[in-house]
Amino acid sequence: MKTAVVILNWNGRKLLKEFLPSVVSHSQGAKIYVIDNASIDDSVSFLKKEFPEVFIIQNKENYGFAGGYNHGLKHVKEKYWVLLNSDVEVTPNWITPLIKTLESSPNIAAVQPKIKSYLEKNKFEYAGAAGGLLDKLAYPYCRGRIFDIVEEDHQQYDENCRIMWASGACFAVKKEIYENLGGFDEDYFAHQEEIDLCWRMHNFGFEIWYTFESEVFHLGGGTLNYNNPRKTYLNFRNSLYNIIKNTPKHTNFLILQRFMLDVLASLKFLFAFQIKNFFTVYKAYFSMILNFNKMKNKRKNTFSDVKYYKIKSIVWHRYFKGRNHESSIK
Repeated sequence: MKTAVVILNWNGRKLLKEFLPSVVSHSQGAKIYVIDNASIDDSVSFLKKEFPEVFIIQNKENYGFAGGYNHGLKHVKEKYWVLLNSDVEVTPNWITPLIKTLESSPNIAAVQPKIKSYLEKNKFEYAGAAGGLLDKLAYPYCRGRIFDIVEEDHQQYDENCRIMWASGACFAVKKEIYENLGGFDEDYFAHQEEIDLCWRMHNFGFEIWYTFESEVFHLGGGTLNYNNPRKTYLNFRNSLYNIIKNTPKHTNFLILQRFMLDVLASLKFLFAFQIKNFFTVYKAYFSMILNFNKMKNKRKNTFSDVKYYKIKSIVWHRYFKGRNHESSIK
């Protein structure tokens, strides 16, 4: 076998019971691994009893999403890795288009499928949709999802194309490239480490793609719901880390611009009475300042001449121009 499907689990027995059967049924020709991130529930005994065909890798402690995968993947030797969240339902023949895309060019490092909502199957799912993009200030958005606006799927994104980042909910990656670039940055713990990894791939001349020919359904918020202050903190902090590590120039100026817009985001939390999320924005900036030099020292000398962004400000398009769909942005 040349392909491994690798699922990271932490206290996810309920999710494994619901979603793993589809993975086992529709992943012929691939070896299935579950990396257990030191769960304290009965996930491991459940897997051994109910899914003996699945290979279990047990981490000694909870290393988070980034570290959990890095530690576990050391034991996975297949050429292609499909990293899959534990709350994803897959469909027949979902792996073939992913591997076909990876094999189509030595420059393609990663590819994601069409990711739709498990609860509303006519809609895209927040975390990835039809492929990830960035604006100049490193705000992430997707083809099919801009901030809190998620589109229905009317086949408007049914073309294979190059994207900026692939969703951590489900993407395939070449083992050799993942390892050569050092894998996920474990200082992120969780959230946006896949954007950082794809950005590093981009800076070294590799490509990230989306294929509509593979389709999966993501529950989302399986570990932390989307309004959880911990998730808010990690997303804001790690997005700043991405700027420090990966932008080719004017890093400090970009962070200053980001701060002005993030103040507005914090006020939006405040007016919505999400007090913890309001303070979390500033906690993220404080953490960024403390770790600025550490992140800056991780910058690489090789940067791609190709821009990492298509537009200067997704905030401008969404909130001032009223453009809710990526397809409407020129």
